[in-house]
Amino acid sequence: MKLVDLFTNINPYEKKLYKPYIIAEAGVNHEGSMDIAKRLIDEAKFGGADAIKFQTYKANTIASKNSPAYWDTTKEPTKTQYELFTKHDKFWKNEMEELKKYCDKADIEFLSTPFDLESAKFLNDLMDVFKISSSDITNKPFIEYICQFKKPIILSTGASALNEIFEAVGWIEYYKNPLALLHCVLNYPTKDKNANLGMILDLKARFPDKLIGYSDHTLPKNMRVCEMAVLLGSVIIEKHFTHDKSLQGNDHYHAMDKDDLKQFRYNLDSAFEILGEFEVKSIEDEEPARKNARRSLVSAKSIKKGDIITDDCLTFKRPAHGISPKFIDDIVGKVALKDIKEDEILQWNMFE
Repeated sequence: MKLVDLFTNINPYEKKLYKPYIIAEAGVNHEGSMDIAKRLIDEAKFGGADAIKFQTYKANTIASKNSPAYWDTTKEPTKTQYELFTKHDKFWKNEMEELKKYCDKADIEFLSTPFDLESAKFLNDLMDVFKISSSDITNKPFIEYICQFKKPIILSTGASALNEIFEAVGWIEYYKNPLALLHCVLNYPTKDKNANLGMILDLKARFPDKLIGYSDHTLPKNMRVCEMAVLLGSVIIEKHFTHDKSLQGNDHYHAMDKDDLKQFRYNLDSAFEILGEFEVKSIEDEEPARKNARRSLVSAKSIKKGDIITDDCLTFKRPAHGISPKFIDDIVGKVALKDIKEDEILQWNMFE
């Protein structure tokens, strides 16, 4: 399924869980190397991602020269955002077009988050859905510009107050773009205790007509956090993706790799096998229990032909091969058409 199809194929009001659409957030973990970028695409496909997402920006349009770091500087020692972005802003229109073609060949969906008007414009030719970063949730002119492409939007909500989310949703709803909201904690890495996955339930309650997902920045470990997010109703899971978690850099150390991704897919398959149906009904494998563990009306004593059945004539025992005890009121008062032995399972043809 393509990402754009989620907006028509998933009913947010439906009381069921869906296997999520998984976005491997490569970001700028290619470190400016096209070979590494293509390797990330191949490994994301191998791991079972539905899409791989990059980031498209220029340092001089995203951050001032005095923009301080907000990440763990023991893992990523770069002191300013401008300095960090300068290291990773080499991929632009031509590179994104090449990556799109490679994704098509690898049969994985291409995405990239734009961070300025120019990149949004050329990425529009390459994607069916736009992703807007948490950092731009208050950027009204940028959101409105993207809305004018008339495509579905995925908006991350990291570090946002509820009123800020409602405000951004209002800007998007004005243009009638289909919208998905991703719970996100904008902290690198996010401690498990700060993941606050319960906020997913609040987003579902506050925005019942929107698709809800989760953008994760916790350490991958066993991918348990992302699995829990799915069980809370996330239909999109986005997580940073790398080919080598030991590399220094802000988006490597809390990223998943192909093996984590494969484990996540396995965990989901197991979880959904256990979840099974989302409507109450008896399943086929329960049929022996229905027939043998349930009860029938049974004669509590010998009954002669022509006797009128009274309560003391009846009891209920396994198996359910005869008249169900729920019909006891219909049997009391009937006339026996034959002699019935004590402890005999009662059938309808025994009575008038």
